[in-house]
Amino acid sequence: MNQAEKNDILLAMNQTLTLCQMKQLSSVIDRLICEGVPEVISNPLLENEHLLELFLRAKSTEGCSTRTIEYYSATLAAFLDSIDCSLSLVTTEQLRTYLDLYSRARAAGKVTLDNIRRILSSFFSWLEDEDYIVKSPVRRIHRVRSPRRVKGVFSDEALVMMSECCRNERDVTLLDMLSSTGMRVGELVRLNREDIDLEARECIVLGKGAKERRVYFDAKTKVHLKKYLDSRRDESKALFVSLDTRAHRMSIGGIELRIRQLGVASGEKAYPHKFRRTLATRAIDKGMPIEQVQEMLGHSRIETTMHYALVNESNVRLSHRKYLE
Repeated sequence: MNQAEKNDILLAMNQTLTLCQMKQLSSVIDRLICEGVPEVISNPLLENEHLLELFLRAKSTEGCSTRTIEYYSATLAAFLDSIDCSLSLVTTEQLRTYLDLYSRARAAGKVTLDNIRRILSSFFSWLEDEDYIVKSPVRRIHRVRSPRRVKGVFSDEALVMMSECCRNERDVTLLDMLSSTGMRVGELVRLNREDIDLEARECIVLGKGAKERRVYFDAKTKVHLKKYLDSRRDESKALFVSLDTRAHRMSIGGIELRIRQLGVASGEKAYPHKFRRTLATRAIDKGMPIEQVQEMLGHSRIETTMHYALVNESNVRLSHRKYLE
């Protein structure tokens, strides 16, 4: 990059940036000129791909799961395919247009659209923090608001009916572990036999951000766990394995499929995360302090825990009569 190219960039950004930001941009360009710009920078599209790779690597280092990294990668790659300029030249209006076109083309809901906005915000904020751009163009794009719907939980009857549809100890134990611990399905698949303390009725799980926490299960789960483990004849260290002779560790997709099948068999819409929300709702409903529910679920922010809590309408009615009538 030479001085003439620098001047062209400053001229192009003159109407977009403030005087202070223009000075910062000039300083960054001067540093790049002095240090020497990598060859990839000469092609803005290759530069964009290179920056995406660096961003994903940074997120992986921070402890994001493989699934999260894949979601980030697919979302951002789709955005990069839609632009033909350097990321440093992307504008707020360009991003708004992209989100609008994405919504129309795919009939995307507001929740999906806000997820894309959050990922773009994370990416451009990282670019700003790392001095690849002067200011994130996502700053002026506000959260996409969506109607807050009350999400369903399992009734006691539904849990019993699903359990009765099980034809082996593994599936019964699988349901019990999800319903009594409230752990994430990603935490469940990583569990090994040695992680289970039957006497204490507890186990250590590795949660988001590579944080370990202790979770607890009830007496019924303990009984089924012991039966399941005693019935195993394989050498796999994994707690939940396939039922064939290979005894492979069950994957997230495998557990999701099995839960869905048990739900269909019992006439219930079922997925692993519903067990987690059910446990949180019942814990709060029975008076467990929200801080303890937060610890049980492994949330870093209490606001996240509140999203899992479904307030029982009958309790609201009773409380109104108790305190206000």
